Amino acid sequence: MSSLPSRVTIVDVGPRDGLQNEKQPVDTVHKIELVHRLQAAGLREIEATSFVSPKWVPQMADNAAVMAGIERKPGVRYSVLTPNMKGFEAAAAARPDEIVVFGAASEAFSQRNINCSIAESIERFAPVVEAARAAGIKVRGAISCSVGCPYEGDVHPDRVELVARLMKEIGVQHVGVADTIGVGTPRRVQAAMERALRHYPLPEVSGHFHDTYGQAVGNVYACLEMGVATFDASVAGLGGCPYAKGATGNVATEDVVFLMQGLGIETGIDLDKLVDAGRFISDVLGRKPVSRVANAVLAKRPAAAV
Repeated sequence: MSSLPSRVTIVDVGPRDGLQNEKQPVDTVHKIELVHRLQAAGLREIEATSFVSPKWVPQMADNAAVMAGIERKPGVRYSVLTPNMKGFEAAAAARPDEIVVFGAASEAFSQRNINCSIAESIERFAPVVEAARAAGIKVRGAISCSVGCPYEGDVHPDRVELVARLMKEIGVQHVGVADTIGVGTPRRVQAAMERALRHYPLPEVSGHFHDTYGQAVGNVYACLEMGVATFDASVAGLGGCPYAKGATGNVATEDVVFLMQGLGIETGIDLDKLVDAGRFISDVLGRKPVSRVANAVLAKRPAAAV
């Protein structure tokens, strides 16, 4: 037990990765309110929106309005996804603290998702990374389909190492290993993570797990055993993957915080306030939170409070 980190950083990706997969439009005011509730709950890393073409992701068309509407809290880092230079230029005007670029460990997924090869995707990101670094904005990279792909099946850890190395070469400062379709199990996830760690130090590697097969919390624990101390999670379990049939949302932030509390690992997050944030956005969407912890906490509250 002593080898586990004493503190972890949780990046809530609900406002971006979670909401962008929702079919129904979510009002800008509700997106801003979600960010405010997350930071009030103690989140210090929030993925706020995405600067992508509204043609492809209409849900994120209000990206500039969301960034302009957030009352920024000192000590909170607000990140945005930027797939290309056009996206970066629009994002830069919104003053993000960090940008996120994403590549896939699967050639087929790269082609289907962003219409280019892995090598081409890295070439496309290179000027974005250079411009962000020149502007003093941190760059985080995400490696999607790190253990499995909806088109190729199992993904070999060598592919993860390739993308991690290429990202490092163009100046990406932090890399996230993502099980986009939620097929990973602890040993496979550790194998993928180990390859990323050959190119990045422990503080600059994170895990991003989907819960399709119910393995996400186990995969988080497997990474804790390796000393990894940064994880993406999505409030209320929002999200999915439009390119991966049947893939459920990211691991719920509430479930990860509950795990950390049980392990005596500090997160700085107030679970009750987090559950409230998840309930708020779930009410907006007209459904229950996907998080099991959230539903258990809400069930124990007095009827009037719910």
